Amino acid sequence: MSTLDDHPLRYQLSNELHARPFPSLDAPCRAAFVAIKRPQDAAARDREADRAHLIALLDRFGADHPSPGATHFFGDLGKFKLKWENHTEFVTYTIFVSGLGDRPFATDVFEMFPEDWLSEAPGLRVTSALIRVEELTDEDAIPDKIDDWFVPESVAVSSVLDDTAIISGDFRIDTAGHMRFAVFVRPETGSRRVGRIVQRLCEIETYKSMSMLGLARVRQIGPQMSGLDQRMTALTQEMTGEISSPETTLRALLAISSELENLLARNSFRFGATGAYEALVNQRVQVMREERFRGRQTFREFMTRRFDPAMRTVNSAERNLHQMADRATRAANLLRTRVDVERSAQNQKLLESMDRRADLQLRLQKTVEGFSVVAISYYAVNLAAYLAGPLAEPFGVSKTLMTGFLTPPVVLLVFLLVRRIRQSVE
Repeated sequence: MSTLDDHPLRYQLSNELHARPFPSLDAPCRAAFVAIKRPQDAAARDREADRAHLIALLDRFGADHPSPGATHFFGDLGKFKLKWENHTEFVTYTIFVSGLGDRPFATDVFEMFPEDWLSEAPGLRVTSALIRVEELTDEDAIPDKIDDWFVPESVAVSSVLDDTAIISGDFRIDTAGHMRFAVFVRPETGSRRVGRIVQRLCEIETYKSMSMLGLARVRQIGPQMSGLDQRMTALTQEMTGEISSPETTLRALLAISSELENLLARNSFRFGATGAYEALVNQRVQVMREERFRGRQTFREFMTRRFDPAMRTVNSAERNLHQMADRATRAANLLRTRVDVERSAQNQKLLESMDRRADLQLRLQKTVEGFSVVAISYYAVNLAAYLAGPLAEPFGVSKTLMTGFLTPPVVLLVFLLVRRIRQSVE
């Protein structure tokens, strides 16, 4: 029986959908999470350096290595479990530990990352978080814990996934340098669902932080955009009147257009990535299926009040940058058209001047030809009279009369000869 050949990427692409499974967690437990990104050209970084950094951590605990080229790893390192993910711009490490510890949000879980190992990371920390997962036994005790652990002004609390868990966080960095999230799960909640909730919280925080890099970039290029806009506005206003040097103005507009295109080229990736991360944040919040918990703001409401305005600022800056580039191009085209029209008018005047000079030269040429006919005729008549003189004496014709008879035909012949020569030249 004949078989159908598979596409060489069929299995690879199919397995990609299952490459990042959710962890299975049982309450109570804790998690420490960190996202690391290179400050420049993170998307084009050396991925092997990230993998080497992971292997250096695994070797300290005698754990197995991931397969070559892997973008995901989940393994047991004795006292804790480790989840590693390699993304387009960053890598994430998450430690999972059973039990709650002596103090809420103690840093001992994050300290399981060796300090010297962290200092050798091929990048900088984008965000880190401590997540506390408790079993929900007394719902009335939750408000007091939330007020004790989080800043009331920005805390977000909601019941998620059909009231199987309650999540909370204030998206503020604590004194130890970490974000804090608390998860209260009902006893009947399965371990896979608990793992999904913790994973979603890590993703919301990571993608939110990565999105905010777009706002930082907008603030960085804002003064340059403002300066270019002022220069372009001044030049376009100048174009409405008489321009002393259109070529100079055109060069200035082209310089502004080049700077704007350079800004777009250098920031297009960040703007695109910000839009993608924003969509991921909204999607991760949406799949949690939030319900309000005792009048507190939900994660969606927090994002609407704090996160969405920042993203609208980024989107507005991107649109403004494109509009400025289009304006500069249109203004340059208009001025180029104006310059072309002025040059055409100058060329027309030059052609008219050349026509007048050609007409004068033609008149002068005809005048010179007339004088030439007279001069040539004078010498030709004298020559003819000299030659015909001996023939006229036997007939008693005087030299003067003979010259008079010879003048008309000689002049006519000279005129016809000059005219023929001119026609042959033309």
